[in-house]
Amino acid sequence: MDLDTFARWPGILAIAALMAVTGGAASADEARRVRGTISGMEGDTLSVKTREGETVDITLAEGWKVNGVAAASLSDIDEGDFVGIASLPNADGSDGALEVLIFPAERVGSAGASFPWDLQPGSTMTNATVADKVEGVDGNSVSVTYEGGQKNISISEGTPIVTFAEATPADLVAGATVFVPAEMAGGALSTKTVVVGKNGVVPPM
Repeated sequence: MDLDTFARWPGILAIAALMAVTGGAASADEARRVRGTISGMEGDTLSVKTREGETVDITLAEGWKVNGVAAASLSDIDEGDFVGIASLPNADGSDGALEVLIFPAERVGSAGASFPWDLQPGSTMTNATVADKVEGVDGNSVSVTYEGGQKNISISEGTPIVTFAEATPADLVAGATVFVPAEMAGGALSTKTVVVGKNGVVPPM
């Protein structure tokens, strides 16, 4: 991905930052990750039916951005790439990937972190650099490093692997699947970034 393309998606850095921030301790302004389908949009308010079944209204803050996701594969992951991997612990002490997000090349060199994640109970999110990748008949795995830590994460066949793709506000239609890293302040949700599914590829984060 070239720099010109990345420059058109400033929300990507916001996503990475919010993914890290929302992994930390709660504050007076609560962070919330909203996953679900769009039920409507009116003005600067996006209504989402969450995976839990409730409908929430999210204010789109000034300067908000929308990003899509595109399908990728294990072969697209190279040593030195910066990735975000949601995972669960395996019995052997390694982690098993629930999904993999390949960040643009401009994220390479980031310190990274590993923190609790709410994709599934007990899951974590690891934003890290790929140190090694192993493809074998018994399964595939990556070794990733981040500031203060290292993990070996297995990636089974069928694990969603995506990267970012272009999207526009016109893609925010009823029924579209979204991932919204939002903030709760004063009893209301707001966001500067919406990730929307396109062409049958949904945000797996």
